[in-house]
Amino acid sequence: MRFTQVDFGDVQPIDGYGQGFFRIGGQVYEGAVLLTASGVEPLEGLRDRARLMALVGEIDVILFGTGTEIAHIDAGLRAEIEAAGIGAEVMNTPAACRTWNVLAAEGRRVALAALPV
Repeated sequence: MRFTQVDFGDVQPIDGYGQGFFRIGGQVYEGAVLLTASGVEPLEGLRDRARLMALVGEIDVILFGTGTEIAHIDAGLRAEIEAAGIGAEVMNTPAACRTWNVLAAEGRRVALAALPV
């Protein structure tokens, strides 16, 4: 089997995650994060409407990592995001991190809003 180094360009990959933290681009971040092609910043949880809606026009889909288990996001938030033309994909945080790495490596216009495990 041949392994190939993935080129993320200027986008930061998720290197790892654990109890209460994420390691993104070699840096450790505590708590929930919002990750885009522009960088990573702390997030006040998955109900931070203002910050999430500020992404309109920048992204095509937002991945929601809901922690160790899949959980629903607020229905009003989902409706608002989808009305703005952005896809909303909800999954547990490990799956969301893997999906971010794949989509980011492909150069997709994606964001990740994730709670730590």
